[in-house]
Amino acid sequence: MADCCAPTKSSKTTFDVAVIGAGSAGFSAAITAAEQGANVALIGHGTIGGTCVNVGCVPSKTMIRAAEALHGARAADRFPGLTGEAQVNDWRRLSAAKDDLVSTLRQKKYANLLPEYDTVAYLEGEARLNGAGVIVNGTAIAAGKTIIATGGRPAVTPIPGIDSVHYLTSTTLLELEDLPESLIVIGGGYIGAELAQMMARMGVRVTVVCRSRLLPQIEPEVSAALAEVFRNEGITLHCGIAYDACREDETGVTVCVREEGRLIELKAERLLVATGRTPNTEALGLADAGIEQDSRGAIVIDDRMRTSMSGVYAAGDVTDRDQFVYMAAYGAKLAALNALNGDSLAYDNSAMPWVVFTDPQVAGVGLTEAAAKAAGHTVKTSVLLLDAVPRALAARDTRGLIKLVADASTDRLLGGQILAPEGADSIQTLAMALKFGMTTKALGETIFPYLTTVEGLKLAAQTFDKDVAKLSCCAG
Repeated sequence: MADCCAPTKSSKTTFDVAVIGAGSAGFSAAITAAEQGANVALIGHGTIGGTCVNVGCVPSKTMIRAAEALHGARAADRFPGLTGEAQVNDWRRLSAAKDDLVSTLRQKKYANLLPEYDTVAYLEGEARLNGAGVIVNGTAIAAGKTIIATGGRPAVTPIPGIDSVHYLTSTTLLELEDLPESLIVIGGGYIGAELAQMMARMGVRVTVVCRSRLLPQIEPEVSAALAEVFRNEGITLHCGIAYDACREDETGVTVCVREEGRLIELKAERLLVATGRTPNTEALGLADAGIEQDSRGAIVIDDRMRTSMSGVYAAGDVTDRDQFVYMAAYGAKLAALNALNGDSLAYDNSAMPWVVFTDPQVAGVGLTEAAAKAAGHTVKTSVLLLDAVPRALAARDTRGLIKLVADASTDRLLGGQILAPEGADSIQTLAMALKFGMTTKALGETIFPYLTTVEGLKLAAQTFDKDVAKLSCCAG
């Protein structure tokens, strides 16, 4: 591990660009700047690679996929004549395989890349801004421009008593040596939802508590349908609650919540706190540098990735922008290009697809119905249940729906969401439709391959004007 992130041997203290943070955003910024011919100081602190490869996307998604394998075997009886069983027989071996994947990708996609870029010097240490650049391990590093990409970490909601509980985060949950018998998950966002279902399928008795509803930012029809899936899988949901207190004793953890005016005590062996992310900004000296932050402590940036301090840019989870690894890399690339070429490029997330890796998967792009109305559009919508999609019928898995949002006066698509087992691989088609300004009519007339989940987008588009139940196969 020490060898993979050893500092580059360099006596240079003057660079064109200093990039603070060696995760996905930091590497994207450094590589982009190097490709522009710049001399770059890439400053990392801790394990190289950042959140995604080490404690986020990679380890969680491989474990979620393992849990899907368990569920797939157990759900085989949806086909007449089939039965199936599956169970976790060696949690530690499964976890070790996850760790091996993480270390392999960290080495291949981060550490091994450094020698490929002669103009990038990797410096290990905690960085702090000063007037002319940054200070690393007490040494001043002069840089023409600076890009902050220090990422974030799990946030902890301020529940009375939480500081006295040995709670888990999204990071430490994936480091457990043994599976608990029961688990309370605080938070119904995408992290809480993904990990709650994954643990339930591993055989843990799971209870989810959240202030609003499951995945509160998504369309209510999609949220309600996913909540039904969770309940059918044995996950207990307490939504719309207020947190009262929590405590821990030798029998486990107790979380007290108020639900519809009643005080309820929930008990489990372990507690997972999954209530969002906190930006890593405390050690940067932002206040002294005059860099504006929002109420969460995130760095405020404009559409050119500029902070409130001239010559300083920021990207990724440390900012007030989209908290997705691919958007972090995209924003960091823009930051590097703008820093070196005159701030000509604007951040554009209007056709940004996103995915929640529950099962069924939740995926979306563009505006929700509520957001479209708030933006002043006269809105029309279509909702197509998956039992109208031939692929879902053939797979005997009709959990889910597709919702499309369009402008009623122009017929132009504004957004949509998919709840389907293959929703993640279908959403990019809708993203392309939005990017190029397609109408619902044009989407409904587009040729799609039969017996695919993505064909549901065509059917959902046709649903604006007709009853697709009255069409023969492929007749639309």
